[in-house]
Amino acid sequence: MWQVRLFQLSEQLKRLSDCGDLFETMNRSVDFEAFRSKMEEALAHDGVSGGWLAYDLVEMLKELILAAQNSEQRAH
Repeated sequence: MWQVRLFQLSEQLKRLSDCGDLFETMNRSVDFEAFRSKMEEALAHDGVSGGWLAYDLVEMLKELILAAQNSEQRAH
């Protein structure tokens, strides 16, 4: 079983950051919290009747953008 030690994880995150982490760059460039109210309104869900898991909508948006960007880069 592969285990990550605390300092190994810290070193890996620093290396990723030094290489130009897209997530960090995106967070500095875009105020994603400005989208939260519109997304919550558009995707209103009471959570009682089942269905979606309780994921943060803004984090999901960020992940979708990164996934789309990664797919576009691979296509070229």
